[in-house]
Amino acid sequence: MSFRISFAPPADDTLAKMRNGDSFRREMARTLGLDPYGYASTAVKRERDRREATVAGAIVLYYVSGTVLTVTVVRLVPLP
Repeated sequence: MSFRISFAPPADDTLAKMRNGDSFRREMARTLGLDPYGYASTAVKRERDRREATVAGAIVLYYVSGTVLTVTVVRLVPLP
């Protein structure tokens, strides 16, 4: 089962400025798109569906919706 990856406007703006945006999207699909609760992600403030992970050199804050199989990235912070 795979999850659709969507980006909220602030995260999408950051993604547009990233040099490796296409490879980042592929890595998101390969990791969190297949297992949003895995890949060394952690729950934020004890909320199971509010998560944080580092993917391809960027910190990703996201929400998981199991009912519609969607991972929504709300904040994206590329590491320097």
